Amino acid sequence: MAGQLNPHLLLAVPLAPLVGSMIAGLFGTKFFGNLIGRKTSHTVTIMGVLIAFILSAHTFMLVQDGATYNGSVYTWLTVAGMKMEVGFLVDSLTAMMMCVVTFVSLMVHIYTIGYMEEDEGYNRFFSYISLFTFSMLMLVMSNNFLQLFFGWEAVGLVSYLLIGFWYKKPTAIFANMKAFLVNRVGDFGFILGIGLLLAYAGSMDYAEVFAKKGELAQLSLPGTDWALLTVACICLFIGAMGKSAQFPLHVWLPDSMEGPTPISALIHAATMVTAGIFMVSRMSPLFELSDTALSFILVIGSITALFMGFLGIIQNDIKRVVAYSTLSQLGYMTVALGASAYSVAVFHLMTHAFFKALLFLAAGSVIIGMHHDQDIRNMGGLRKYMPITWITSLLGSLALIGTPLFSGFYSKDSIIEAVHATHIWGSGFANFAVLAGVFVTAFYSFRMYFLVFHGEERFGKEHAHHDAHDHDNAHAKADHHDDHAHDAHDDHAHDEEHHGLAPGQKPHESPWVVTLPLILLAIPSVLIGYFAIEPMLHGDFFKDVIFVDPKHGAMAELNEIFHGAMAMAIHGLQTAPFWLALGGVVAAYYCYMINPRVPAWFYNKFRAIHTLLENKYYMDKFNEFFWAGGARLLGGGLSNVGDKTLIDGLIVNGSAKLVGWFSRVIRVLQTGYIYHYAFVMILGVLGFLIYFLPFPSFAK
Repeated sequence: MAGQLNPHLLLAVPLAPLVGSMIAGLFGTKFFGNLIGRKTSHTVTIMGVLIAFILSAHTFMLVQDGATYNGSVYTWLTVAGMKMEVGFLVDSLTAMMMCVVTFVSLMVHIYTIGYMEEDEGYNRFFSYISLFTFSMLMLVMSNNFLQLFFGWEAVGLVSYLLIGFWYKKPTAIFANMKAFLVNRVGDFGFILGIGLLLAYAGSMDYAEVFAKKGELAQLSLPGTDWALLTVACICLFIGAMGKSAQFPLHVWLPDSMEGPTPISALIHAATMVTAGIFMVSRMSPLFELSDTALSFILVIGSITALFMGFLGIIQNDIKRVVAYSTLSQLGYMTVALGASAYSVAVFHLMTHAFFKALLFLAAGSVIIGMHHDQDIRNMGGLRKYMPITWITSLLGSLALIGTPLFSGFYSKDSIIEAVHATHIWGSGFANFAVLAGVFVTAFYSFRMYFLVFHGEERFGKEHAHHDAHDHDNAHAKADHHDDHAHDAHDDHAHDEEHHGLAPGQKPHESPWVVTLPLILLAIPSVLIGYFAIEPMLHGDFFKDVIFVDPKHGAMAELNEIFHGAMAMAIHGLQTAPFWLALGGVVAAYYCYMINPRVPAWFYNKFRAIHTLLENKYYMDKFNEFFWAGGARLLGGGLSNVGDKTLIDGLIVNGSAKLVGWFSRVIRVLQTGYIYHYAFVMILGVLGFLIYFLPFPSFAK
């Protein structure tokens, strides 16, 4: 049934979560006097997201039958013939993203009923996550750069609200401001890229810009010999580096774990952080014309994939381990973009969304069972107390490390094959990074898994570790405890940082509103890769949506060696990634289950490396010293020289002093005697006569 999709139904997809958000945000909070209760708030927001998911799934099926939509739904402004519009472009890429965003969001909404049950900001939280869903849908459904930028900034704003949800908690305030500022750096590059394309293509509509790609490829940036398209693409990717947390703009994502766990799954696994991957894939017609931009993307992704994985090895906060895993996997997606394997990047985006949301929500379930203790050193043996959380965590971990037949295997192995097949500059380092990253990912994932679910029961003991977060935040935690001892909202936040299981207490399985989303996310985490790889990577799913230049042969080589999902899984048992992953699992088991003295030996032998990793490569300290310190110096210079010396000293005070001096001089001449004034008048008349009357000429 090829044809046009109904624009009214498409409009209902983002508007349904928006309406739910407005009802919960206005009538469920103090703004309008808490007119509706918790049950009504979570019901309207869940219904809004459910409607969006059903319509998205319906749209996906229609798109599978050949239906598409590309058109304007509202013209906001027309300037000099250029239209600024709200419009939708719905094709296979958009429809897939709509389904992923709405499904994961729906699971998070249901999960939140159980996780935020005791929090006084319950209604406000539901309003925020529904507003985030609206923003993300507007981003992925856009058909022009204006709407893309609106969605881009809106998800950044709502993530600021969500990371700082516990707004009286100092570490949360610091984390949301850090996320906001780092994303502004990326967004500055993003808007420069949009501005360049607008200036030279004369339009903000994707189709019109893509139609002029040949002309744009011939242009140079004025005053330089740089290709205009290369500069524009790199600027756009800098925006993606901020949003998708690529080195060196990755520093905000681990600290964003200060927000409640449901937003870690929604924002930092499945949706917001994948916006950059989606954007570059959507812009594939432009990026394919610049090998320089692709090499830049490849190298940045490789650094992120490998070096962020190393940081996951030494983390003890269960959420931060998963956060660094997210950084590493985003690096894998970015590497695929640089190898011109856009469909592989989007495929990994989809599979990763399910298993990483599962791992984050499972981590939250563990936190609930442990009475908000997040330190994995205080856990162990939870398997028998939390069976549903245990089995779903195991399935998510197996998908993450790329176990054959699991969804992560198909997408991650395809990335490794694509990098191996590409010959673009930087591919050698990228090939090493993605292979080494397989071992690292398996090691830190199963280090966490074994410490949490197996081995000795370390909870409920007097000498438990009390460092759920970085030791640098200890003073902030103490302040938080003092400030909020009597506030239920902040007691919940305090409990999430400090620790609940008293001696003799045992963990407990989470309620069904928590475990049901885990089960529903575990199903696609296991199965979706097997069923989706053939149409998405080797079929016509992305035909006329993603464009690859014939000179970039990675996808062509993947098509040649693919002989079916089952054959790929069987062959995967013989390849290096499988053995590296198995090696990581075995190493983690030996180090943390059989011989715990090994990690202690490594710590003592390589303490300098541990310190480097513990300080996150000193990136935060560098930013604090160089950027923040530089900003303070610049601000101080502008204040002292510009404000105090030039403006206050020279212009304001200087002009006042000049007027005062002139007044003192004039005052001397103002004697009050008439003959003085008459004398001055005579002198003035004499001066006029001398100046204006011609003197007689004596020349002959």
